[in-house]
Order: sequence, then C-alpha cells, then structure tokens
Amino acid sequence: MLHALLRLFGKKPMLIMLLLINIPGTIYGYMWYSSQLARTPDIFLPFVPDSPTASLFFVFVLIAFLLGRNWPLIEALAAVTLIKYGIWAVVMNVAAGYVGDPLNWRHYMLIFSHAGMALQAVLYAPYYRIKPWHLAVVAVWTVHNDIIDYVFMMHPTVSYGLMPYVTQIGYFTFWLSIFSLVTVYGLTVRKQALRLEIER
Repeated sequence: MLHALLRLFGKKPMLIMLLLINIPGTIYGYMWYSSQLARTPDIFLPFVPDSPTASLFFVFVLIAFLLGRNWPLIEALAAVTLIKYGIWAVVMNVAAGYVGDPLNWRHYMLIFSHAGMALQAVLYAPYYRIKPWHLAVVAVWTVHNDIIDYVFMMHPTVSYGLMPYVTQIGYFTFWLSIFSLVTVYGLTVRKQALRLEIER
C-alpha cells in the first residue's frame, strides 16, 4: 500500500503539478524576504532566504526527475533544508502563538505550506540517490548557515514575542540541522532504505 502510494509521486503528472506549486511558492518566498534582504550585507545574501532557497533546490530536483536524471548533491541540499526549514517555520509560528502573539491567516498559511515542504522531502526520499559524501557537504552548508544566522544574527525574522528567546532558537535550529541530516541519512543512504525509480 505504502509503495503504491509512493510510486504515484514518481509519475510525470505529479512531478509537473509539484513543479507548478513549488515555482510560485519559491518566488513568493523570496518576495517575503525582500525587506530583510534589502538591509542585509552583500556577503550574507546567499544565506538569508532559507525557506525559498530550500524550495529552489527542490525545483531543480523535480526538473532533473522530469529529465530522467538524478542530481544527488542537489537532492541532499533540498531534502535536508526542506525538512529543517519546514519544521522550523511550523515551530516558530506555533511558538509565536504560544507566547501570546496574535496569529492571522498568513501565519496559518506559513504553517501549512512549510509542513508541506518537509512532507514532500520525505515522500521523495525513495527517488533520491544520495551518497554519504553528499550529506557531508550539506552538513557543512547547513551548520555554516546556522553560524551566519545566529552568530552574525542574520536569522529569519521572528515575531516580537520570540525575540527574547533568540539564543534558544539558535540552539534549537542547530539541533534541527542535525536531526534533518540524520533523517535524510536514514531515509536515503542506509542499505535498508527504500529505492524507487522515477517514471521514464
């Protein structure tokens, strides 16, 4: 049953549909960061728009699948960052509500869209062809991004009520990076991982 469901995601109509969802979502994500990017020093620009960059990686993964190809390093970057920032955004928005910040439709849109980001990374895990060295490279990228965010304080904007907890958020984010790397390893690299082929 699970295998049959997962095979649906390897079919071209599904790939095209997800591409048509992820491209506008990625563009919207970069627009969401526009005000922060405008005041970000040039050297940090590649590391600030976390979520849209994660979905951009996945756009390239989907394009490769449609071309009948695998680009494993991009797959690793997409999988780890989609899980990491998908979960991060859900937790931050829920936490904002918990500390008393009012939540509006945008917060709920962010919760559901970012949950979808993490979910699609997991659903496509059987189609990735990631090797350990790909994850090693992604680990450097991911932890380096955490340093940029929470040492140089280029982290995504959080709600007013969460600002006193930025140190704790940084600590949580670092361990979320580790969790995401371990999850992708378990889903793709270990010998028992499920392997499926994209429909040619």
